[in-house]
Amino acid sequence: MTTESSDAILERMMSLHPKVIDLTLDRVWRLLKALDNPQKDLPPVIHIAGTNGKGSTQAMIRAGLEGMGRTAHAYTSPHLARFHERIRLAGELISEDHLSEVLDECYAKNGGIDITYFEITTCAALLAFARKKADYTLLEVGLGGRLDATNVIEPEVTVITPVSIDHEQFLGNTLAKIAAEKAGIIKRGVPCIVGPQEDEAMEVIEATATRLGAPLLAYGQHWHVSTERGRLIYQDERGLLDLPMPALLGAHQVINAGAALAVLRHLGADEVACEAAMANAEWPARMQRMKTGPLVEAAGDAELWLDGGHNAAAGIAIAELLKSLPKRDTHLICGMLNTKDVSGYLSPIAKEVESLTAVSIPGEANTLPAEATALAATQVGMKAQIAENVEVALRDILKVAPGSRVLICGSLYLAGVVLRENG
Repeated sequence: MTTESSDAILERMMSLHPKVIDLTLDRVWRLLKALDNPQKDLPPVIHIAGTNGKGSTQAMIRAGLEGMGRTAHAYTSPHLARFHERIRLAGELISEDHLSEVLDECYAKNGGIDITYFEITTCAALLAFARKKADYTLLEVGLGGRLDATNVIEPEVTVITPVSIDHEQFLGNTLAKIAAEKAGIIKRGVPCIVGPQEDEAMEVIEATATRLGAPLLAYGQHWHVSTERGRLIYQDERGLLDLPMPALLGAHQVINAGAALAVLRHLGADEVACEAAMANAEWPARMQRMKTGPLVEAAGDAELWLDGGHNAAAGIAIAELLKSLPKRDTHLICGMLNTKDVSGYLSPIAKEVESLTAVSIPGEANTLPAEATALAATQVGMKAQIAENVEVALRDILKVAPGSRVLICGSLYLAGVVLRENG
């Protein structure tokens, strides 16, 4: 057993990263072969791709499976506070000793050859999953789908959540090209649950499914979800469910809930399990109301919220949720990566907030400088200023608006910093 910490091993793994990222599965297949192909020994896999809602959908599926009395491994990325969040074994976060063990084994078997951080850590997750008994495995795609490191399995069912423009430098500059990459997880004869899509994306997904003989269970055709009098209404060929609203906040979570319920119903879940999916799902930094910690104490009478969404669709979802909350002056603390569409993200939110205080993301090489975020906010009509960090930004806001609502947003990396520092 290694005595080295997981953080130290992860740091060593970074040195293996290729100079240029080329999306390919060759490095993954090579390492998996050296590990005796753990991907062949997984519990039945539910594989989830899409631009928005993958993590939330996975969280609801897991809550529903647990409501059925089943156990599930779960893989997601990125992590927020600690790497361990990426790997759940039969519902529990992987232990430090177990994580260090599988990371060290993967590092040794890789033999010093170039491999990306995500690829080698995905292999470590698959190795851990193969060695632990569970009823299901939930795999969230990291980037795209077709050439993602998770796309080395034979799934029980696949899921494609709403597709939108993101990661154009890797996936393509049109919705059709991006949808083709996401649809790369569809396997011959394997059912695919599809959330609502733009026509351009849906045409690509349908064509892929037809070519592979994969049955589609698509929103608006095979299943429907809506809200009525504060309840979630789901309907498919098996009938209608009248359920509590998702514990995860936001109108967009209704659609994610629908996809999760479609998966659960396909797996034979009863109404009790479906209720558990709505009531028991937890997913941090997705319009999360912060309730404890030093930042909350510093906020006093102000509401403090945290969200890691970072693209135009996330901006729309945040704006809709802010509209639905009890009226209260809202101020943003925002930090973003320089690879994101800042204006596309901020534009929908602009009318719902009083101001934006921009920060750079601490310790993140690809952070957008606070000045650039503030400039983008000004260009979409926001009152904007900059601050040295989140703590200073919060203090500045509370000086002029002590009882307001403060939303820290713009990046999962910023959310991770906040969660770590808020303890």
